[in-house]
Amino acid sequence: MIKEIMLGASRGDDVYEEDESVKSLEHHVATLAGHEAGLFCASGTMTNQLAFKASLLTPPASILCDRRSHVYRYEAGGLASHSQTTVYPVQAITNHGHHITVQDLEREFVIDDGDVHMAPTRLISLENTLDGTVMPLKEVQAIRQFAKANKVLLHLDGARIWNAAVAAGCDLKDYTQEFDSVSLCVSKGIGAPIGSVLVGNKSLIKKARHFRKMFGGGWRQAGGLAAAAHWCIDNVWPTMKETHALAKYLAEGIEREGKGASIYTPVESNMVFLDLAGSGILLRDLSRSLKEKGIRIGNEDAAEAQTQVRLVLHWQISQQAVDEFIGVVRDLATTTSFSEGRARQHDHSSKKQQSVYGRR
Repeated sequence: MIKEIMLGASRGDDVYEEDESVKSLEHHVATLAGHEAGLFCASGTMTNQLAFKASLLTPPASILCDRRSHVYRYEAGGLASHSQTTVYPVQAITNHGHHITVQDLEREFVIDDGDVHMAPTRLISLENTLDGTVMPLKEVQAIRQFAKANKVLLHLDGARIWNAAVAAGCDLKDYTQEFDSVSLCVSKGIGAPIGSVLVGNKSLIKKARHFRKMFGGGWRQAGGLAAAAHWCIDNVWPTMKETHALAKYLAEGIEREGKGASIYTPVESNMVFLDLAGSGILLRDLSRSLKEKGIRIGNEDAAEAQTQVRLVLHWQISQQAVDEFIGVVRDLATTTSFSEGRARQHDHSSKKQQSVYGRR
């Protein structure tokens, strides 16, 4: 279906804003998110970095974000390189590490009091979901008020905001209209081949479009990609609730059958964070056994000490695949328990033999 949609898309030049499929997607996402305009780009990293660059035109400036966030840890130092900004990573302490709060932000906030030694906080960046967990709308609204009172901008890395809205049972716009800029990825949970849309006011998007060209991100015949993303938003997004339920089913099955395997982060959307340490199962053995059944989780060559893995479910994962995954965990746990029992029995016999020899 997606291939047919792509073949029927327009073939205009998006650098000159001549592609109707791209413009349709940008308008569609901006409307869903409650913003004036949108800009279709190749990746979420690009839309995040464009938002920061277009928002922070002159240093000195600093950004506050969760220390686990993608913009801080996994975007190749883009904030420092592109926007010449300092980042103050914030640790989520107040709410037991689930998400950052106003109280957490206050500890790191740099006021603009004229101190030439400091880079004042100009923007706060949030991520939702983060490690599969959902930041409550009430907390987002509280941070919005804090940002507004302190005259700083608020950005959302919404690579998985589609999941957050579904999990929270609210409209996407309820979350996204609280922010000055939002990056919405369409190639993760939404399932499109590629892309991300930055939304904000018309002035921001105009600046971001200029910087996109500077970054080498202007693309010509992007209509097919935009059309695929548009179709996925309309057809895949409505199935996301079932994917979340399947993730919880997988987590429960692993804990039930894994004999010591544990889920170390709450399963609130489509991610399951698995720790095999208590089960005796080696991650590489699990990965190789799953691969034989056509299920890929990577880590086939994981070191013996590596026990943790992130499992991400999407709309094309079936109930059958999840049941097969749980079955593999059960089989490996049973084999591991049997092997450990034989090893303990052998060790006990050796000790008895040594004691007999000792008496001689």
